[in-house]
Amino acid sequence: MKSKAFTLGFILVSIVLVLCLEGCHSVHAQTDASAAPTVGAPPEAKVVMAPEASLFSVDHPDQFPLAAATEHAATSELVVTGTVTPDVSRNVPVVSLASGRVMAVHTRLGDSVQKGQLLMTIRSDDISGGYSTYKQAVADEKLAKAQLDRAKDLYEHGAIALNDLQVAQDVEDKAKITVDIAAEHLKLLGNDPDKMNFTVDIFAPVSGVITDQQVTGGSLVQAYSTPYPFTISDLSATWVVCDVYENDLSTVKIGDSANITLNAYPDRIFRGKVSNIGSILDPTIRTAKVRIEVENPGIMRLGMFVRATFHGQTTQMHTIVPASAVLHMHDRDFVFVPAPDKKFRRVEVVGGDLLPENTSLQEITSGLQPGQQVVTNALVLDHVLAQ
Repeated sequence: MKSKAFTLGFILVSIVLVLCLEGCHSVHAQTDASAAPTVGAPPEAKVVMAPEASLFSVDHPDQFPLAAATEHAATSELVVTGTVTPDVSRNVPVVSLASGRVMAVHTRLGDSVQKGQLLMTIRSDDISGGYSTYKQAVADEKLAKAQLDRAKDLYEHGAIALNDLQVAQDVEDKAKITVDIAAEHLKLLGNDPDKMNFTVDIFAPVSGVITDQQVTGGSLVQAYSTPYPFTISDLSATWVVCDVYENDLSTVKIGDSANITLNAYPDRIFRGKVSNIGSILDPTIRTAKVRIEVENPGIMRLGMFVRATFHGQTTQMHTIVPASAVLHMHDRDFVFVPAPDKKFRRVEVVGGDLLPENTSLQEITSGLQPGQQVVTNALVLDHVLAQ
């Protein structure tokens, strides 16, 4: 009995030992498998720092002279676009004093005219009525004068009373007034009371350019009514109306000076002053109308596109470098600044205008600070680096 129990215990111990050995082998196998590289996996990535694209090495940096950027006081500027428009205070309508049919038009839209120049001729019934009234007034005045002379003679012979003489005198005086008024009406229409003429000539009231025409030969014209037959504009001074964005309105003030350049004449600069800033903002594009008054030498045409540069009344400090230090490439501006280890760094900047008093210097509006060193001839250095 003891022998059987011993045998059974030995078997159980053996089974436990076998299970433990298999478990250890399985764990060891899994550990080895995890440590072993996976077949087909990509190699480990290695990061390699690329050289800076804007940094260039040169063998002899002393061959490229340097200059320090300086400061320059300048007034604030704002560049906008606009159009040439007529000064409405210089627009003079041509008013017809008589109604009728246009017999002839002696000028055309766009023509330059002088004060007193004949514009058109009208045949009018108003003239016929005017001459009829005038002739009747003259006849009545003659009759009144004859009656007055007869009354004076009768009064001197005691045939009538003084009251009758005074009545005759009053009738004569009123007849003269009627004649004068009828004659003045004909003169107002441009006709001579003593020469029968049933047409009215319309003359230019001022010198200028015909900027609007509403009549042609054979059309009808109404006296003192719109549309007026012609509009004459004095273009010796014009307006330039510009659109200024809402965010830029604080930089524009009435009285600021402005330089105007025409697209048709980019080399000529006209000067004007801001006379009005619109009170109403365009809700669509968020701009206000700014009006500039400009003297017109004769080449500005209504509707021309312009470029206006506003010069503010306050000064700002701008960075200045030699104009040759600015490299223009692909519609962008760059300068070269020195870097350690015989290197130069190409820095992008925003170039401004050349100084009017010294065109060899150029403004830099951003990207460079006063005191920084720059290569004085960027084109030469760029050419060397390209080789």
